[in-house]
Amino acid sequence: MSLLKEAFERGEFGITAEMAPPKGIDLSHLIECAKAIKGRAHGVNVTDFQSATLKATSLATCKVLKDAGLEPVLQITGRDRNRIAIQGELLSAGVFGIENVLALTGDYTMTGDHPGAKPVYDLDSVGILSVASTIAQGKDMSGNDLTGTPKFYLGACVTPRYDPLELQILKMEKKIKAGAKFFQTQAVYDIDTLKLFREKTKHLDAKLMVGIIPLKSAGMAKYMNKNVPGIFVPDELIERMKGAENKVQEGIKISGEFIKKVKEEGLCDGVHIMAIGAEENVPLILDQAGL
Repeated sequence: MSLLKEAFERGEFGITAEMAPPKGIDLSHLIECAKAIKGRAHGVNVTDFQSATLKATSLATCKVLKDAGLEPVLQITGRDRNRIAIQGELLSAGVFGIENVLALTGDYTMTGDHPGAKPVYDLDSVGILSVASTIAQGKDMSGNDLTGTPKFYLGACVTPRYDPLELQILKMEKKIKAGAKFFQTQAVYDIDTLKLFREKTKHLDAKLMVGIIPLKSAGMAKYMNKNVPGIFVPDELIERMKGAENKVQEGIKISGEFIKKVKEEGLCDGVHIMAIGAEENVPLILDQAGL
């Protein structure tokens, strides 16, 4: 059984960390960072051509992590594959014993390093969840029987700071109906946003993992506020980053304090840490959070 699923079923605070494969084949740094949180996190979430940028695949990287004794979370987007390829990817995950799957629609190709690439979008995140659920029942999308049935623990993403919020909740309901058991949120920095979201979604039967992106500078915070939909960094945190002598260390401290607070107040079922190029800092964030 999935370690993440087991943790949630035992009532534990779930912990996952996002790690991006390299542009190339040297996975040594990623494996080193993943091993540093073994026993502390319930999953290493491997991005799938994040921001429409060419990298080693999530599936191949997850297999390497699995072989190293780690618990991978496979990300799969609908942007780059049709339904045949998506089903093949899911079956391959089953062959490798990879159970955790995070379904994403995927950023548009114009945002990445191959802007001329043709997007597919045969299935969106709801479609991927639905077909994964079908495959786990021993059938493909066309109703054909499978020889051997994989087990999946399915997840999806949600943005708590969104207007209108009801649209995000409607999407969550569709994703849950399609098979989602847990959700990772866009990065959250203020308690009020999470409190409101938790109140509005208390009727939903799914685990919620709040997204954490450690701040590296005040400029980074301002940039995200201006350019990244769904992210809001409060002014007091920006001022705190401005006044910090060691800004990276301060960002780690802020992340740890936030995780500790949301855990103590029961505002989420776990956290998903997205260190974005500084994955070696994840253990430090967990230290700050007392995890």
